[in-house]
Amino acid sequence: MHGDVMRKLPPLGALRVFEAAARRLSFKHAAEELNVSATAVSHQIRQLEEMLEVKLFERETRQVHLTAAGKALFPVLRDGLDRFEQAIADVRRQQGAKVARLTSTVAFVAKRLAPLAGSFREAYPDWTLRLDASNRTIDLETDADAAIRFGGGHYPGLITEPLFADRFAPVCTPRLAPASVADLKRATLIHFDWGPSRRNDHRAPVWRQWLEQAGASDVDASARLSFTDEIHAVQAAVAGQGIALLSLTLVAQELASGILVQPFELALDSDRYDLVYSPRMADRPATQVLRDWVVTQFGSRDCRSVP
Repeated sequence: MHGDVMRKLPPLGALRVFEAAARRLSFKHAAEELNVSATAVSHQIRQLEEMLEVKLFERETRQVHLTAAGKALFPVLRDGLDRFEQAIADVRRQQGAKVARLTSTVAFVAKRLAPLAGSFREAYPDWTLRLDASNRTIDLETDADAAIRFGGGHYPGLITEPLFADRFAPVCTPRLAPASVADLKRATLIHFDWGPSRRNDHRAPVWRQWLEQAGASDVDASARLSFTDEIHAVQAAVAGQGIALLSLTLVAQELASGILVQPFELALDSDRYDLVYSPRMADRPATQVLRDWVVTQFGSRDCRSVP
């Protein structure tokens, strides 16, 4: 559109009301979202219909439905408002402090990222690193600039850069270290419950799998001490409560310092850690800074070894 041509658009407020009502298919819920009355929403919609000279909603006693015209207008308007919102967020972020937002699981943030936060500050003194520890999936366009995710490496619509594959093995304090696999019969085995979503997943390492591979099928693999949180399982092992089958990634510091030992070489292969970010965020300074830092700290060419 040429600069000297005036746009012929309805008021933005009316379009925003229509988008909310169309998305929720409810004038009442749109009113709650916009903090106005349902009557005000209905009035704005009616004014918009009169301005466009087309009916956008079919109104029934307790619900509304989009007409063909409404269905045609809604996705275009929704996408436009989404881009509008994203552009405003980008402008605000650029004008404010330089903040790089990285999200990962609670365990990985606590055991691997938090101890390395100082290295980020040294490498990028003008930036603030914000770590979001969450086991839920975070929106990588609005709530974070990048993520380190643990899984099978399939994240549709996102750029995925493999970092390293994890392995699980028995670990314990030096005084509890068994001399042989047979000694596990008298040991307290510490378990971590992967939760309902992965209990039947063959990629979720558990004691039973490790004992089978170790040729110790006569050792009882049933839970003797079980936790729903990985960090608690690590803490129990450090406290000398038993022998735990744990991620070698999460206990890397404890193994390096000698607080924990790995009495057997046998380890189970598991999922991998990936750096993940949105293609729309790939060229943003915050994402580029995080990518450079994460790859420096965790990158592995063969994606096999645990750093």
